[in-house]
Amino acid sequence: MTRYGLLALSLVVASSRIMTEFFADSGRSARAAGYDRPVGDPQQSRSVVLATHGIVATSHPLAAETGLDVLKAGGNAADAAIAASAMIGLVEPMSCGIGGDLFAIYWDSKTQKLFGLNASGRSPSSLTRDEFLRLGDEQIPTYGPLSWSVPGCVSGWQELHDRFGSKPFDELLAPSIATAEEGFPVTEIIAGSWNSATAKLKEWPDSAKTFLVGGERAPKFGELFKNPRLAASYRKIATDGPEAFYQGDIAKAIVAFSEANGGFLAMNDFIEHQSEWVEPVSTNYRGYDVWELPPNGQGIAALQILNTLEPFDIKSMGHDSPEYLHLFVEAKKLAFADRAQFYADPAFSKLPTAELISKEYAARQVKRIDLTRAATDVPAGDPKLIHGDTIYLTVVDKDRNCCSFIQSNYHGFGSQIVPGDVGFVLQNRGALFSLEEGHLNVYEPRKRPFHTIIPAMMTKDGEPFFCFGVMGGDMQPQGHAQVVVNLVDFGMNVQAAGDAARVRHLGSAEPTGVAAQGAGTVQVESGFSDKTLEALRAKGHQVMRAKGAFGGYQGILIDRVHGVLHGATEARKDGAAVGY
Repeated sequence: MTRYGLLALSLVVASSRIMTEFFADSGRSARAAGYDRPVGDPQQSRSVVLATHGIVATSHPLAAETGLDVLKAGGNAADAAIAASAMIGLVEPMSCGIGGDLFAIYWDSKTQKLFGLNASGRSPSSLTRDEFLRLGDEQIPTYGPLSWSVPGCVSGWQELHDRFGSKPFDELLAPSIATAEEGFPVTEIIAGSWNSATAKLKEWPDSAKTFLVGGERAPKFGELFKNPRLAASYRKIATDGPEAFYQGDIAKAIVAFSEANGGFLAMNDFIEHQSEWVEPVSTNYRGYDVWELPPNGQGIAALQILNTLEPFDIKSMGHDSPEYLHLFVEAKKLAFADRAQFYADPAFSKLPTAELISKEYAARQVKRIDLTRAATDVPAGDPKLIHGDTIYLTVVDKDRNCCSFIQSNYHGFGSQIVPGDVGFVLQNRGALFSLEEGHLNVYEPRKRPFHTIIPAMMTKDGEPFFCFGVMGGDMQPQGHAQVVVNLVDFGMNVQAAGDAARVRHLGSAEPTGVAAQGAGTVQVESGFSDKTLEALRAKGHQVMRAKGAFGGYQGILIDRVHGVLHGATEARKDGAAVGY
């Protein structure tokens, strides 16, 4: 192990030299794409999107364009994020919608401050762990009404709008209402995900009626699809505000369905729901502050991984090297062992968040890594010894307000249940609770479950530098860390940093519902060489090539030297980064 030297010193040079390093062509290999471009990195999937006024990036072009229209009409990053969120809840319904939760990190240019928004919902007040035990469940059911928690998305819209928004709700939701009634063409990746849920959706009549053509099949790639029921729900929110969701007809419809189908959500659960403004937390990685939200989300796992990687000379290892991939996987195992033990709702337990993301704790964790062999049993660390299927979208506006925004149903189409004629599924986020007595994440009434969706941001010298995220379950913190390493250590531009082949470690299952960090399986994309994979196997890793499970990235970088925004979108999804 060597201490990182020269690059850390180089980060104190003038900002113009920093930007030159980020945008230079470095002739890298190991990309997800399989073609040659005439300029720059030959296997980068597309050019970086450049704009001076604003950029919106997300996993569906209609959602990105909707957000951009809001910016052009004088709206800010918060307005654009809400409008884009509403649209993507329509056009990518398996991944997200107003039946799910959201989280956001927002940079306010007026106050020059970061704000964190936790808009995750809580478990029903009348459902206890004893009820699951009475039913004979060893884990929370993955699907069905017992997996429900209160949807926090609309409350998140309201909090973001009340604090930072400038456009009325009816104006922000109008494009999605019109599109839901007129129909939209289903894109390629989304069509595949939609089709895979057909059998589950057929089990619930309202789900089939809402999301299956003729109640029988998913819409095909390129086929127009309408959702007038969702348009009606959006119109109620646009007219009466978010109260329509939590106190009006929408909540009443969900509760009536719940009572008739073995659920436990009640009106008081909706009326009492509140989202929460929280302080983002950070670590410094080679001169850049990387920001995440604290638990009940898993964002600090990315910070723990980066802290563990920082003492090593990652740049000299190279992206397609067994040394780097081995080190990354071992760092991930350590972070995720802590994730399984310590990440939960902080309203119910005092969590060691500050200790887990401290450099002192990371120094102890580094000593647990064997650089020659893969660990097969990784228990959680002891931070007390230190004192001291989702969508992602991002917006930066002309004033350089920045919104890093993520929302999800958890599984594709969440619980699989559309409760009546509301036009959207309810999430199955409650399935991430544990039933293990004494566990920090054990099921309790009015509690927020451990959460996977995480937005991120990077700042440099106290100013926003990079607004980004990677969706995809437990891939998210792994993806966040890899994107940061690609930017900072390997000098990739924002598009190449997302295109670069990714690695994903999958731990083995454990009773708490969160993966344990044993030997597990290392999944890699095709951009990594056979030679590297064989070297990893020689270190004891179980390695396999895979596709389709490596997340969905969007990012916007702010070049303050030239006054230009650099936008990137995930080549593995249907999305777009658009600007003006």
